[in-house]
Amino acid sequence: MAKCEICDKGVHFGNNVSHSHRRSNRKWNSNVQSVRVKSDNGSVSKMYVCTSCLRSGKVERA
Repeated sequence: MAKCEICDKGVHFGNNVSHSHRRSNRKWNSNVQSVRVKSDNGSVSKMYVCTSCLRSGKVERA
């Protein structure tokens, strides 16, 4: 599920590179937390938000 509902940051793909330079696929999941969030009208809902959006103040926790 690693996708932020605020900025749409998701999974990134790349390669593992061994010492002999053989490559295999790998992925990096974004750090997404399930958070209770206050919306504009004052109601509280659960959202999946990445930690960079939490730190920057794009979301207000309930």
